[in-house]
Amino acid sequence: MTSGQFVSNCTADAMARAAQSLKSGSLIAFPTETVYGLGADATNQQAVARVYEVKGRPADHPLIVHIGEMQDIAQWSDEIPDYAIALARAFWPGPMTLILKRSSLAQDFITGGQDTVGLRVPNHVIALALLNEFKKIGGKGIAAPSANRFGHVSPTTAKAVSDELTQYLAQDDLILDGGPSQVGVESTIIDCTTQSPKILRPGAITEEMIEEVTKLDLSCDASEIRVSGSLENHYSPSAQVVLDEVPSQGDGFIALSDIPTPDGVNRLASPANNEDFARVLYAALRSADEQSLSRVVVKQPSGDDISVAIRDRLLRASRGR
Repeated sequence: MTSGQFVSNCTADAMARAAQSLKSGSLIAFPTETVYGLGADATNQQAVARVYEVKGRPADHPLIVHIGEMQDIAQWSDEIPDYAIALARAFWPGPMTLILKRSSLAQDFITGGQDTVGLRVPNHVIALALLNEFKKIGGKGIAAPSANRFGHVSPTTAKAVSDELTQYLAQDDLILDGGPSQVGVESTIIDCTTQSPKILRPGAITEEMIEEVTKLDLSCDASEIRVSGSLENHYSPSAQVVLDEVPSQGDGFIALSDIPTPDGVNRLASPANNEDFARVLYAALRSADEQSLSRVVVKQPSGDDISVAIRDRLLRASRGR
C-alpha cells in the first residue's frame, strides 16, 4: 500500500474533507488529548476491519467509540445509570471512557462480540472538529484505538503515527497533525454496567475524582469485560523495560528531574512532575528504540494521581511484546 496523506494544516475545510473521507470508508489518524487514535466510521464494518488489519489487533478486542457530545450516548446505549451521567457531565470532554450496555447501533465488530460498548468525548480541538463535521454528514461516531501496531507504544505525535503506520495505510487514509498529546496516557476506562463504577484501566481521571462525583465507592468485583490495554504485556518498545533498578552504562533512563543520571547512562526524559511524566513517557520509550538502546530503566513515580496509570503502563511494558 502507498502511505496515507499527512495533513499539518487542519483548517475547517480540511476537517470537512477528513469527515467525508471517513464517510467513504477511509481511516483517519487524529490527535486527542490522551494519545493519537486511528479512526474509522463506527458503523462501517469494512472500515473498522481495516483498523484491525492496520494495527494487527485481535478481533475480539473492542474499540472505543468517540462521540462529539454527551447527548450522543443515547444512540449507543439503552441503559445509562445516573452515576454515568454524572461522570459524563463532570469529565467530558476529557480522558475518560465509559463502558455501558450497548444499543443495537453498536455491532459485534465494534464491541468484540460483547454486550457492552465503550464511549468517549475527547478533549482536543481537532478531534472535536472532526467529530462535529462527521456528525453533520450523518456520522454516528468514530471507532478509534491508539494509532500504533498492537502491543506497541502508543503515539503522542503525528510523526510517531507516520513512522509506525505509514507502510500499512492506503493513499486515501489521512494523518492529522495536532501537535503533541497533552495527557500522554490513554483514557481511564470505567465499567458503568453495575450498581457501582469500576476502573478497568487507570488514567488521568482517578479513583478519588470518580468517587467525589458519583458519591459511590468503587466496585472491587471482578469484571469479565474486555477493554483496550488490558493484556499483561502491552505498551512495549523493542528495548527491554526495567523498573526501579540502578541503570548501567549504555542504558536509557527515565526518572523525575530531581533524580540524577549516573555516568554513562542515556537520559531519555526528566519530567518535572507526575503529569509531565505521563505526557513524555511514550515519546521517551520511542526514543529508546530510535537510538537502538537495548534496555531502558524507569524510576516509577509514586502517588495515587496519574502515577497509577503510569505504573500500570510501565508494568505491562516491562513484560515485553
